[in-house]
Amino acid sequence: MNKDQARGQWDRISAKVKQTWGDMTDDELKQAEGNMDELIARIREKYGDSKDAIAEKINRLMED
Repeated sequence: MNKDQARGQWDRISAKVKQTWGDMTDDELKQAEGNMDELIARIREKYGDSKDAIAEKINRLMED
């Protein structure tokens, strides 16, 4: 996977994250850019869901 493909995948994931967790800001997503652990931590801070539940939901979003 090249940089453009990775960037496109991240853009798709971040759009789906904003649809699923509507209170996530562009700034929060930008700070986590490309780092799934950081993204999960930011969602967890804001919503209080478990790490496993968030990771599972993100994985389902990526499969769609």
